[in-house]
Amino acid sequence: MTLLTYGRYCDEILTQTDALRAHLDGADLTATVPTCPDWTLRELAVHLGGAHRWVGEIVRTRAQDDVPEDRVPGGAGPAEDGPAALDAWLAEGASAVVAALREAGPDTGVWTWSWQRRTAFWARRVTHETVVHRADAALTAGAPYAVAPEVAADTVEEWLRIVSFAQENGDPEAAELRGGGRTLHLHATDVPDAEWLIELGEDRFTWRRTHEKATVALSAPLTDLMLVMNRRLLPTSERVEVLGDAELLDFWLARSSFG
Repeated sequence: MTLLTYGRYCDEILTQTDALRAHLDGADLTATVPTCPDWTLRELAVHLGGAHRWVGEIVRTRAQDDVPEDRVPGGAGPAEDGPAALDAWLAEGASAVVAALREAGPDTGVWTWSWQRRTAFWARRVTHETVVHRADAALTAGAPYAVAPEVAADTVEEWLRIVSFAQENGDPEAAELRGGGRTLHLHATDVPDAEWLIELGEDRFTWRRTHEKATVALSAPLTDLMLVMNRRLLPTSERVEVLGDAELLDFWLARSSFG
């Protein structure tokens, strides 16, 4: 599997946002999000909608430096209370960031916090930010959740790249993901060739697409595999099988955080 096309990322931002809005329809917006317990369901939605507007402003203005959140129009949430206003605000923010991304194209130089200083980074990042937070919303609302295989696989690979970037830049938790020649094998049980081997080398970790024996193996349907790697599903879930050194998987998950 390879990266999705730029156009597909733009399409997925809209698709995933529409699905998240459906999860919110009729849900208790004051409910605590189990996977983000500092937030209510409404606060989760405002976080995501604010992120859409923030990236939209970066891309629209071709910003070469970080844009403070208080300079993002409408970024703090809808002007009115109530589910209808929140729904409209979410739809508007997703449409605006996609319009900005499509107008700019994938190769426009803009500020990012990452290894890639162009709009292609933001199209991918916003897609997967929305994919994962939709899982948070679905779990809170008790709604079913599924992601297309190619999207779920790309979410796994983007997350590995983000954790690697954190390690390269001195994040103290990610820095511990090394040493001992230990390995983790990720195996999607429902999608051929959706497998990864993570190797903890002496200085850093690396990963590649392969089927090999490892210190610990995590097997699950691809969507569930993605959720475990993003710490949205516990590896002890009955939907998941862990073979080998389960403590190594716990070690990885405890240190592969972001932000």
